[in-house]
Amino acid sequence: MPRNPFQRLSGIPSAVVGRAGLGSGEKVLASAVATDGTWLLGSRVALYVVPPEPGDTRRIRWEQVERADWQKDTERLVVAEVGRFGEVRPEHRFTIKQPGSLLPFVRERVTASVVLQRRVTVEGKKGLFVIARRPPDGAGEVTWAYEFDAGVDPSDPAVAELAEKGLQAAAEELGQSI
Repeated sequence: MPRNPFQRLSGIPSAVVGRAGLGSGEKVLASAVATDGTWLLGSRVALYVVPPEPGDTRRIRWEQVERADWQKDTERLVVAEVGRFGEVRPEHRFTIKQPGSLLPFVRERVTASVVLQRRVTVEGKKGLFVIARRPPDGAGEVTWAYEFDAGVDPSDPAVAELAEKGLQAAAEELGQSI
């Protein structure tokens, strides 16, 4: 018998699961509650951030998570989204006393979204990464991003040219044209 998506899962209140607005066929595979009452629900395709009171639930697809860092001493999870150069990168911070299976699940899902990552050297040890990501469920297009080391200026024409060459080489490796 199929499970009702609004039933209580692993101690998650049914109201929280309902407010998450899971997509068709999605189910919660890992969860944790932050000290402020925010629920973090992980599905195969996204991290759902459900506030303690009815409000705006945030759905962050795994391919949009640039990194997730756990700071054990402060019990803090920091989730940084993929951003655009020159714009503030969305970051979400949660204090979690009992992260349970959520931390390894987040790491696995973020890793599963990375199809290819290539280093491009600009000067000495400085450079950038060309990163190809796709939804971990395999449904959707590959998206491309650059991640520049500190001190590397993407607006420098020489850097831009190297980045473009790196992107072209990475795309060819995946059999894609950009």
